[in-house]
Amino acid sequence: MNELINEIVGVYQKHGWQLRRVLLRPESRAELETGTSSLGGITQEQAELDALWFSRPSHEQREAWELRLVAENPYALFETFEADESEEEREDVRREMEARMREYSKAKVLSAEQ
Repeated sequence: MNELINEIVGVYQKHGWQLRRVLLRPESRAELETGTSSLGGITQEQAELDALWFSRPSHEQREAWELRLVAENPYALFETFEADESEEEREDVRREMEARMREYSKAKVLSAEQ
């Protein structure tokens, strides 16, 4: 897990993205505590899936956010926000993205079990 997270963070940073938040299942958090990762002082939130939130400036004073699933096969959700959108509006959209990611992750697990 540590190695995969470090690899993902490195690729995103190379393209100008900044790691903003980390979503971790309790078992993943325990695994990370025993190793070394590039999470630094980034906010870690308990979640039903392992995912990383990145952001970077976008065109026309917008801000891009991407939610990347921590998995070997890349899967991410992307959204841009207008400069005048409130933080509350942005947070609502990010929560919706997290819900969509959870649904994708659950469907992926179910299909792997069949």
